[in-house]
Amino acid sequence: MKSIFIDTNAYVAFKQGNADVLDILRYADTIGISSIVLGELIAGFTFGSKTKKNLHELQEFLNTPRVKIFSVDEVTASFYGRIYTLLRNKGKPIPTNDLWIAAITLQHGFKLCSFDTHFSAVENLIIATTLENFLL
Repeated sequence: MKSIFIDTNAYVAFKQGNADVLDILRYADTIGISSIVLGELIAGFTFGSKTKKNLHELQEFLNTPRVKIFSVDEVTASFYGRIYTLLRNKGKPIPTNDLWIAAITLQHGFKLCSFDTHFSAVENLIIATTLENFLL
């Protein structure tokens, strides 16, 4: 199964028609999105001028059969704690929401589509923005 989580910036790139992200999403059997990413998207939409349109399009995306929403649970929290500690010990902290996104991605054994390069500091997390890189 080809399972991919998308980060907030990957969803935005998808909506902007980014060809690489579109290829990745076409390739995926399962497209995971975390409740953390949903929160970031909804927060961003409320400050924009197209709130209703963006929320409607997000709901359409979420209703797609291949899209699955993942929420944080106790196991995610355990992954979060380990990642936080490892990154802190390396002196390479990343934003809190991205720690949660990395934790939930690793928890479920998915790859992550994100343009945030700081995710590369997270051990065992596979990130990419092109289908070619996901296939490596």
